This record gives sequence, structure tokens and C-alpha cells, in this order.
Amino acid sequence: MAVQWLLVCHGLVTLLVVVSFLCGQWPIFQGTFIQRIHTFLTFGAFDYFRRFIEYVFGSRGTNALYLTQYYCCDRPNPILQAMYLAIVGGTYCLIIYTTFNYIPGYYIAGYHRYTSLLAVGVGILLFILASFSDPGTINSQNVSEYLSLYPYDNIIYSEKECSTCKILKPARSKHCSICDRCVARFDHHCGWMNNCIGEKNTLYFVMFLFWHFFLCVYGTVAIGLVLAGRLKELQVVYILTAYYGIENSYRSLAPHVIQWLVNSYNTQILVMVFLGIVALLLSGFFGYHASLCLTNTTTNETFKWQDYLSWQRRVKEAKVSAEALKATLQDLSSQEIKPPESKWKSFFKRSHLEDLEIVKNNIYDRGFIRNLYEIIYPLSSRHSFSSSKLKKA
Repeated sequence: MAVQWLLVCHGLVTLLVVVSFLCGQWPIFQGTFIQRIHTFLTFGAFDYFRRFIEYVFGSRGTNALYLTQYYCCDRPNPILQAMYLAIVGGTYCLIIYTTFNYIPGYYIAGYHRYTSLLAVGVGILLFILASFSDPGTINSQNVSEYLSLYPYDNIIYSEKECSTCKILKPARSKHCSICDRCVARFDHHCGWMNNCIGEKNTLYFVMFLFWHFFLCVYGTVAIGLVLAGRLKELQVVYILTAYYGIENSYRSLAPHVIQWLVNSYNTQILVMVFLGIVALLLSGFFGYHASLCLTNTTTNETFKWQDYLSWQRRVKEAKVSAEALKATLQDLSSQEIKPPESKWKSFFKRSHLEDLEIVKNNIYDRGFIRNLYEIIYPLSSRHSFSSSKLKKA
């Protein structure tokens, strides 16, 4: 029973830490303990550790710590790539060691030994493609080609020079401070890939998210089928009802069956819970990026639009407030004496600020079919293919 509670507590703590770290800055968690845990994990823990290093080793220790932080967080490095390979390889080896002995089983066929290896191999292949493919690097040789791909909307993109590369910045591009290069249709810099996600590798990244979501679901279901098969093969339900006199109902059997599974197959259950939590997180990431692809928007543009719409709303609110103040002053200066307005009427009166409508005008959204086609077959690839055909002609 102690092992059962240990596994439950481990799963809950893992879920809390992962959700707090990845989602703690979301508005829905503002002012909650999840936001406080997120602040501690992303800032507080490092600050306490810095103070400890400074107290023990002095300024040399803090300088070494800052250099390490700079390398790990501000420069390209393979640390998270190695962690990904260790997590995937370690988890799969653990499944082979603890679960493959029961395959084939009552509910699962023997070919899953090989399809699981194929599924992991496809996932690693997509990881390599997303990590080492060119995201769409812009330089002085190809900048004219990228300038012709997207027009400036003069809202979130306008014609200006990159202060680092000293070339014109094409619309939808951004200079990545970590990779130190301009990237076409920049989405974000992914530490797990040690690469930027841009125009040419967005497809690989989205496929990576989807496939790893599928891989985690596949692993969770497969282990669940193995455990269900062991229940059937060992006739656990029959033994509990026939020899221990437990009522043959779900409500009566469930606690005893769970206790038997946890005591006998605690490693498999731990792996299954881990895969289920990761699948839940990956479904959210995949859904978010899929919606971006369908609307031809990037993560970088999402933040730009949020800033622009917030600024536009503040400007319009200021204009409406100024007009309302002007109208009030005109009423006070007029000779006509108006009867006082009813308190109930003024209470239910609609504010002028509620009539404000701030519209997002994304000129790059051309319908989800053409948007998807653009992800699958980037504009620069089509442009290069057309140019090569013209040269041959």
C-alpha cells in the first residue's frame, strides 16, 4: 500500500511541476500557487543557488555560474538534444526490460515488439530533421529573394534594416539572438532542437509534435493492454471473487485489482503515468501550433499582434475618454439646465469604451488549405524551383 501511495504522490508532483513550469505564466493561473511555483522554478531557484555560490565561492564562483548560464541559455548548445535522446532512449529501454517479456499477451500481438521500435525510430528521424535542417536563413546573397515572398503589412511589419546583419529585414522574419542569424517566417527558437523553427522546417517541427503525441498514447495504451492481459491470464478477478469472497462488481474489485497491479507491476504503471502526462502536454503544444499553421500565423507574430492590439485599444480608449470629457465640458458651459439623470439609468448606461472594436487584420491568412500548402511546400522552395526553370529555359 505504501508503494501505491508513493506512485500516486510521484505522479501528482510530476504533473504539478511540469504544468507549473510550462503553463504557469498563462493568465488563467495569475495570482495562484501555480504561478508562484513557476516563478520559483524559472527565477527563484536560480537566484537562491546564485546566492549560495556567491557565499561559498565568492565572485569567481558567480562569474563561472554566469558563464555557464550564458552557454546553456543564450548560445546554441546540444544539452537539451542530449536530454531528449536520453529520455526517449531510457524510457524505451525500460519498456523493453520490464514489458517485452509479456508480449505477445492476451490482448496484444507480438508484432508490437517491432512496430514500437519503428515508431521510436520515426520520432528520432523527425527530431533530426527539425534539428539540423535549415529554418530559412537570410543573408546578403538571398535577401532579395526573401523580400519578394511576403509584402509588408505596415502594422506589425514595415521596411527596416536588421541592426545586426545590416540587411533589409523581409516581412515575417526575425533576427534570432541565440543563433545570431535572420530567419524567414520566424516562429521561435526551440532549445530541444537547438535550432530555430522557421519557414523551411515548421513542417518537421509540427510533425515531430504530432508523432511524439501519438508515440506516448501508443505506449500508454500498449502497456495498459499488457497489464489487462496479465489480469486475464493470471485470473486475478476469479481468484479475488472465488477465494477471497469479494463481490463481483467494479466498485468492490477496483481497489484490490489496483493494489495488486501496483505491487506487481509498479514500474510499468510509473512509465504509463509518465507517458500519459507527456501525451497530455504534447496534445496542447500540437493543437496550438496546428492552429497557427491553419491561420498562417507564427508564435512570434502572436506576441506582436497582442502588443499591437493592446496598444491600439489604449489609444482608442484615450480618444474616447477625451471626447467624453470634451462633451461633458460643453454640457457644463451651456446655458440650458438639464434635469439630473436617474441613478438607475446611469448605472445601466452602456459605456462608450464597450463599443470599441479592435480587429486583427492578418493579410497572410489566405484560407486554411493554402496555409497548409504553404507549410508543406514553402514559398521560398517554389520561388527557387521557378527561378531554376527560367534559367534552364
